Amino acid sequence: MKFPKVYSLEEIANIINCEYVGDANFTVSGMNEIHVVESGDIVFVDHPKYYDKALNSAATIVLINKKVDCPVGKALLISDDPFRDFNKLTNNFKPFQFSNVSIATSASIGQGTIIQPNTFIGNHVIIGKNCLIHSNVSIYDYTVIGDNVMIQAGTILGADAFYYKKRAEGYDQLLSGGRVVIKDNVGIGALCTIDKGVTGDTTIGEGTKIDNQVHVGHDTVIGKNCLIASQTGIAGCVIIEDDVTIWGQVGTTSGITIGAKAVILGQTGVTKSVEGGKSYFGTPIEESREKLKQLANIKKIPEILNKLK
Repeated sequence: MKFPKVYSLEEIANIINCEYVGDANFTVSGMNEIHVVESGDIVFVDHPKYYDKALNSAATIVLINKKVDCPVGKALLISDDPFRDFNKLTNNFKPFQFSNVSIATSASIGQGTIIQPNTFIGNHVIIGKNCLIHSNVSIYDYTVIGDNVMIQAGTILGADAFYYKKRAEGYDQLLSGGRVVIKDNVGIGALCTIDKGVTGDTTIGEGTKIDNQVHVGHDTVIGKNCLIASQTGIAGCVIIEDDVTIWGQVGTTSGITIGAKAVILGQTGVTKSVEGGKSYFGTPIEESREKLKQLANIKKIPEILNKLK
């Protein structure tokens, strides 16, 4: 998430009321999660296990809960609770905006686009030309939709990320300030949910078609011309490359990559990254030919046991 202007380190420290290490005028241009950070971004870390990863990331400002040596060319924000203060920054730069109309006045809708009744379109939404959006669709703030997109009834674009920190009093939600970006010629089925990024974009690539009742987690990037069948659940921060086919009731773990032109057969649990150009099946996931051989061999066990008697 980029800020509306470049801020100084001191200005950011004042927003969250914390100490800083580095030049007071050190420039800060945004904030992001560690997998998408770049120069000028703030990243937060609150566990020693991940200190080195954060300090050595592309982020040039690290919001951290301990004074450590500051890497050359970077700055630190010292906080007793980086998770809380990351939320403060999200609230400051991307606060929730109330709306009491079906289509926000700040939304932009392209020529030829049809919006069916009872659809909600939030603040600063951009919708391209010649789209068809059916009834009871909810499109949250800042969502971007390209041209020639079809969205079936009941789908939700831009729900909050499922991202929580365990506290003594319960779970604390990490606020979502990112977006959903739908490219041209995408088709999305009925009753799908596509969560926005925590600070970045959840992206559906050009020409991809998604069946009914599919969930796409925060910050996931789906490539071009993919086919995703119903009741599939894709976790956060997944990369699905171009021309991937995913059949029904597939589930994935977070942070993995599915290579281009891979085929994931129905009811597979994608427990790790997999290469493109191959077919996969089962939980834990394996190449489908090998997995089906294993299942065939399991069926032979009673016959083998009878022979051993």
